[in-house]
Amino acid sequence: MIDSKKFGTVDDYFSALDGKTRKKMDQIRKIIRKVSPEAIELIGYGMPAFKLAGRNLIYYAAAKVHIGLYPGPDAIIAFEDQLADYRTSKGAIQLADDHPVPVKLIEDMIKFKIEENRQLAEVHAAKKKKRKPAVREK
Repeated sequence: MIDSKKFGTVDDYFSALDGKTRKKMDQIRKIIRKVSPEAIELIGYGMPAFKLAGRNLIYYAAAKVHIGLYPGPDAIIAFEDQLADYRTSKGAIQLADDHPVPVKLIEDMIKFKIEENRQLAEVHAAKKKKRKPAVREK
């Protein structure tokens, strides 16, 4: 587990990790980059994250005995059956240290989030286009 100090970059965050945790975090990072190479990597809320189309794609973080994935509540609901063996909450999944990284599940969740982000961006753009500019009186 890493302490609560602030990290400027994802590489800074990863440099504070050790051994097995570092390997698993690297593996998750590579999975996300492979599935969504256009996503922007950043530190958000003190943990590694990726954004796409101006929206959160996923956050992930090392904890004492697990790695937390934070894909948001819609992904948790959409993958409820596949997540039956994991501890979950409204928007989080705990990957136990003593289990392998679920590569296919993470890939599928990222694909789901990519589509969700693109749909939300389209809806937002359509709403913005429909808005009529305010008429100013002179």
